[in-house]
Amino acid sequence: MTKKRVAIHTLGCKVNQYESGVLAGLFRDRGCEIVDFAGAADVYIINTCTVTHLSDRKSRQLIRRAVRANPDALVAVSGCYAQTAPGEVMEIPGVDLVVGTRDRSKLVELIESAVKGRAPLCSVSEFKPGDEFEEWPALPEHGRARAFLKIQEGCANFCTYCIVPYARGPLRSRRPDSVIEEAGRLAGAGFKELVLTGIHTGAYGKDLPGRPTLAGLIQQLSGITGLLRLRLSSIEPNDISADLLRAMAGSPVFCRHLHVPLQSGDDEILNKMGRRYTAEEFARLASVLRENLPGLGLTTDVMAGFPGEDGEAFANTRRLVERIAFSGLHVFKFSPRRGTPAADLPDQVDPKIKERRSRQLLDLAEKMAATFASSLVGQTVDVLVEQRLGDGSDLYEGFTGNYVRAAFPAGEELRGEIARVQVDGLKESILQGRIIQ
Repeated sequence: MTKKRVAIHTLGCKVNQYESGVLAGLFRDRGCEIVDFAGAADVYIINTCTVTHLSDRKSRQLIRRAVRANPDALVAVSGCYAQTAPGEVMEIPGVDLVVGTRDRSKLVELIESAVKGRAPLCSVSEFKPGDEFEEWPALPEHGRARAFLKIQEGCANFCTYCIVPYARGPLRSRRPDSVIEEAGRLAGAGFKELVLTGIHTGAYGKDLPGRPTLAGLIQQLSGITGLLRLRLSSIEPNDISADLLRAMAGSPVFCRHLHVPLQSGDDEILNKMGRRYTAEEFARLASVLRENLPGLGLTTDVMAGFPGEDGEAFANTRRLVERIAFSGLHVFKFSPRRGTPAADLPDQVDPKIKERRSRQLLDLAEKMAATFASSLVGQTVDVLVEQRLGDGSDLYEGFTGNYVRAAFPAGEELRGEIARVQVDGLKESILQGRIIQ
């Protein structure tokens, strides 16, 4: 490919972020320049999300923005929205290439084949039995601090509200030796922290010969030279086995932070969602996790306004969230997705009620985050330094192992390093401190 300016915009989850980083690496390897999406480019790539109707709308808006920015540029659309609704994407004027969530390592070659002004080239294909994990031959470039490492693809849970199994296909796991090899490359390239990510990360290995486990993988990764931190992007409650808990607790580098989706604190709603646990089982799990992982930062997802959620069901969710006292909360309003069972359920909740309940949960989330962060005041914490706060500033910020943001002054460049910080106070849930030797 002749040298081109390539702009990539990513919507959605950590997996999409990882994949966009790898795509950027593939284009750099071909001599292309990666430029800001807001500027002029020869190729625009929109890596889409379809988890909600809002995600679909944002994806369409970004596609149209790219077309307006440079009508002569090639516009390629990939990701989950492209996989589930390729026809809708192809109807947007100015789109030249549509690729779903399969075979995206071929995107560079496909862009070379696309011609501006001709009918859009559609390379979306259905998932097939026996599909294997797609190996991507490049390192993501996310700076020299934290890197995502994708170990798994696909989901077989089929929660009634979720389009993801249709967008990402069946379970496919990356071979352990490939994971270990890439982790070693990333650590050797200077990344201090690796985040293991996937669509259903806890199902890792179930499709592979010998059925390797996530617990075993964590044990292997924990011995990699130069790797100082290891964390999971997300783990389903039903996937936290005794072996996995032992592996996390016994690892010298595993971060004391877990993101475990709750979705609802009402048993009837959980059953309608297709979630395989009760509210009380989740609460017991939270207690066990904290007993075995001292100082754990526990974050979660909660959905407001699932069909049939009345005032009592919402009150049950709120009470459980308060009881568990999460350190962080991601709040989503239910969005009916065409093709999922929940879209056709009766008793859909009024949008205004969903908005009100969402706001109540977000207010609660702020209070819980501040409470957890305040518990670290007076302690000494390790912070992975990610950025300087403004040009010319001597303030840096990053995250603790239990995933709380911290800011502190430093007289030298520390990005990508782990700093030992004495926490002296708190400002808007951000730890304030000073480096100690």
